[in-house]
Amino acid sequence: MTEVTTATPAATPVASGAKPRRPKPAAMTVTPAAAARVQELLAKRGKPSVGIRIGVRSKGCSGLSYTIEYADERGPADESVEQEGVTILIDPKASLFIFGTEMDFVEEKLQSGFVFRNPNEKGRCGCGESFHV
Repeated sequence: MTEVTTATPAATPVASGAKPRRPKPAAMTVTPAAAARVQELLAKRGKPSVGIRIGVRSKGCSGLSYTIEYADERGPADESVEQEGVTILIDPKASLFIFGTEMDFVEEKLQSGFVFRNPNEKGRCGCGESFHV
């Protein structure tokens, strides 16, 4: 008869009274459809990129609009989200507006594009191009 033993990992010492830290939540999530589209765009670009950068700017009737651009390099204050095989960099000025957002890619009969589901939005304009928080 063979005896099987299992090793248990040693517990990380924690200072008395200190609580263990929980992992920091991701600033935003990316759906598989959005990740696939980002990978397609990066492959077609023909130039190496770190990923894409998401930001917001003042635009439209509701005040803010999302921006997406290729990221050639990582900025020192960029928030980074690596999910589904793509790297999304978040402009530091946009992080307060984007925190908790889900990025999706939707293809319909008459239009296709990235869709942002942002729990911080308080409203959108009629055309859907801008939002306010």
